[in-house]
Amino acid sequence: MPKRNVILLVTALLVGLVALAARERSGHAQRFGEVLGAIERGYYQPVAGDSLFVAAVEGAVATLDENSAYLRDDGRDELEAALDQRFGGIGLELALDATTAQPVVVAPVFRSPAWRAGIAAGDLVTAIDGQPTQGRPLRDSVQRLRGRAGEQVSLTVLPAPPPADTLDPAAARPTAEPRKVALTRELVEVESVQGDRRRADGAWDWMLEGEPGVAYIRITSFGERTAAELAAAAEAIGQTSGLRGLVIDLRDNPGGLLQAAVEVADLFLDEGVIVSMRGRDAGTAGGDERLATAGHVLAGVPLAVLVDGLSASAAEIVAACLQDAGRATVAGGRTFGKGTVQTLLPLSDGRGLLKLTTAEYLRPSRAPIHRRPGAGDDEAWGVMPDDGFEATPTAEAAERLREWRRRRETALPPGAKAASASRGPLPREIDAVLAKALDAFAAE
Repeated sequence: MPKRNVILLVTALLVGLVALAARERSGHAQRFGEVLGAIERGYYQPVAGDSLFVAAVEGAVATLDENSAYLRDDGRDELEAALDQRFGGIGLELALDATTAQPVVVAPVFRSPAWRAGIAAGDLVTAIDGQPTQGRPLRDSVQRLRGRAGEQVSLTVLPAPPPADTLDPAAARPTAEPRKVALTRELVEVESVQGDRRRADGAWDWMLEGEPGVAYIRITSFGERTAAELAAAAEAIGQTSGLRGLVIDLRDNPGGLLQAAVEVADLFLDEGVIVSMRGRDAGTAGGDERLATAGHVLAGVPLAVLVDGLSASAAEIVAACLQDAGRATVAGGRTFGKGTVQTLLPLSDGRGLLKLTTAEYLRPSRAPIHRRPGAGDDEAWGVMPDDGFEATPTAEAAERLREWRRRRETALPPGAKAASASRGPLPREIDAVLAKALDAFAAE
């Protein structure tokens, strides 16, 4: 993996600790080694030592907090792919269809093998390499589709019906004949920075439809390339004449890399603290501060940041920083309150990865982001919208908005023609949080 793993490579973590402690006869680790040894030698049935180790480590980590974890095999691969923004596969975002219990395509990744093959949102994946998918866990289907670049995989796909002029997510099931598609896996790169809608050529239109002079950027996660993607988008937006505002949408963003959050916030700041971290030895003052560097993009352009209860971690760092710096108006609902730092510690044998909580984030104001167990709504945690910019849509309205956005964000496959549907609602008309945020620009 890239730079984040180089940070804290350890020669031996838990395995080495047990061996070393058993040799030096020290404390808890010695007793841990004695217990494992006694079980391996004396249990009435043979027990694999590796299974005992995994169970013991998972049990120990589970007593810490909900964000620490011991990751192996697929769990480690999924985390690395999410942070790297790339994976070996065919480029399909899948969900489990509630009616058929089969994987349904949410969207193909732009320019991926699946996209080039014409697989579209709403298609059902009924078989993978001849094996039916019905009734199997979604994770199983995802794992079978991923693999090394250059390897082939065969899909049986039941096409979706033509798009209906409705935003009802409960669409009718397709009646067309299934088709078999043979695809070659590639290294698929996933965008984390998106615009208001796709153009005919698949490129993003950064300007918000129906709002002259207002740009829109949605950040879906914070990975290795997020800051570079955002810088390129900001450069394109900066060439627009009459620019009067930029909306940065962080809703449904679970976070990601700390460094990516710092680099994103730094793009819009010229100086000041972006975030600070406090570990067990930092005390109440000082700590590890990340500071903005000279130079920023879109200077003088008003910013509005959209957040909700699913905005977490790195998304909260960016929103809190821009809010405390007076650089952006924050609109929406209170964020999740996940303000702890997880450090990735690879084990020396390369078979596991410890994701360990090692510090907590603090806003530039030094207020905490993390919501501790039992913390009430009247306590300081997370990011609150600015006064007068609170807006929390219903679950039904939020799902309707997600489906509407998926349609705007999905690029048509090569050779496909756009449906001659009616214009449909404008962003302001369907998105109450966005409509509230746009009031900030009207006041400028």
